[in-house]
Amino acid sequence: MTSTQAEPGGAPQELGPRPIDVALLASVFVIAACGLLYELAAGALASYLLGDSVLQFSTIIGTYLFAMGIGSWLSRYFEDQLPAHFLRVELMVALVGGALPAVLFLANAYAPGAFRFLLYGMVLVVGTLVGLEIPLVMRILKRNASLKDLVSKVLTFDYLGALAVSLAFPIVLVPKLGLVRTGLLFGFMNAAIAVWALVLFKHELRNLRAHVWACALVLLALGGGIAGADQLTKLADDHFYQDRIVLSSSSPYQRIVVTQGRQGARLYLNGNLQFAQSDEYRYHEALVHPAMAAHGAPKKVAVLGGGDGMAVREVLKYPSVEAVTLVELDPAMTDLFRTNAMMTALNGNALNDPRVSTVNTDAFHWLQESKDSFDVIVVDFPDPTNFAIGKLFTNSFYSLLDKRLAASGYAVVQTTSPLIARHSFWTVVQTIESVGLTAKPYHAHVPSFGEWGFVLASHRPWREPPGLPEGMRYLTMPTLRLMFDFPLDMARVPAEVNRLSNQVLVNTYEREWGKVEH
Repeated sequence: MTSTQAEPGGAPQELGPRPIDVALLASVFVIAACGLLYELAAGALASYLLGDSVLQFSTIIGTYLFAMGIGSWLSRYFEDQLPAHFLRVELMVALVGGALPAVLFLANAYAPGAFRFLLYGMVLVVGTLVGLEIPLVMRILKRNASLKDLVSKVLTFDYLGALAVSLAFPIVLVPKLGLVRTGLLFGFMNAAIAVWALVLFKHELRNLRAHVWACALVLLALGGGIAGADQLTKLADDHFYQDRIVLSSSSPYQRIVVTQGRQGARLYLNGNLQFAQSDEYRYHEALVHPAMAAHGAPKKVAVLGGGDGMAVREVLKYPSVEAVTLVELDPAMTDLFRTNAMMTALNGNALNDPRVSTVNTDAFHWLQESKDSFDVIVVDFPDPTNFAIGKLFTNSFYSLLDKRLAASGYAVVQTTSPLIARHSFWTVVQTIESVGLTAKPYHAHVPSFGEWGFVLASHRPWREPPGLPEGMRYLTMPTLRLMFDFPLDMARVPAEVNRLSNQVLVNTYEREWGKVEH
């Protein structure tokens, strides 16, 4: 971006870019980074707390872009005192965008009924303000630049800022800082741009003292929020969860919370209960032993999901087991349950057993790449609350599972509640059968969850095992036989095959569980 000056002969001479223009272009980079950060934070929070990440990100992005369009349209009405308008917009973006994660976490804990309204309301406000920013910067810069150079340079810095934060958000910011502190930090950066504008345009600003005070108050508020981010998060968590929180962290994939109460530890992922210490043994014994005991002498076992190590603990009760491969997407989970003393006490230090190897990757991708076959495969994924998890319940996934299962092997799949989500349960059974595997459904009562379902999948019919390992707390042979009996209210119903191209299971699951509090 250059300005010109007439030479003695009358021809214009190109001068270098003015410092003020360089500063404004640098601010475009920061503005773009902050704007995208608020959008990503809103999408991540919606996915954490509302489920169905594809739906949430799609609606958040659509709403945000629509709001940016409103902001761009409104910029036409800002004519005089453009630097002053730009400064005010930056301060408002800093406050609303920076506080967005903290406000939504608190709303989810204290006023869950208002969460959606606040979510989309704040996205609309932030998007509108962000939509005002770039037009105002361009109009300020236009006073000293050609339109062609202006558009190319502004958009270049805008896209570079978006690239930087899109990489940093999942890799560095959320794992290291958490959503609340990250939002406040980027709000502070927006406020810093306002201070920069204050310095650059102090000679153009009317009532300079008021602008100085506004910048100081916003910086003070955001700085205080950054310093107290842990307390803000704890305040929301303490109200949301029933028991005392002993551990909480955010990974690129989920928010992990462990509580401790009178009935022991509880693990929550994105606010959804995964196990309760008081009765997790019922779930994990029911999940693992019908397949393991029926095989007789399994040597190679794979556990897909189950990063808490509880299923691995049960698998290791069989002396024939030589190798267990645990495939868990989130390394934060396996690290926690491998190193934390409270967690290793629950899983019997299973993840540190020399027979266990851990692979932190997507199970779908792992099945595609793996060449091994296994005697038993335990599939312990969360329920299909979104399409990212739903793909792990499709016929495409079960076809890959079929290829990795030994001819005499058994796979077992946790399959939500056949009582509450009856159609969802039988959709999984239908999907497993569609790839040529024999499906043997069963269920068990786990007080923390209610009636829960599982499906055995194999190339040969399942046969009742001659016995069970020692040390069972729940399962006996008579109990095992009863688990395969389905009363009328859980009996099979017609269901579609869940395919990657339609993922009917996700919608069915959401409809059925949406009828109850969960």
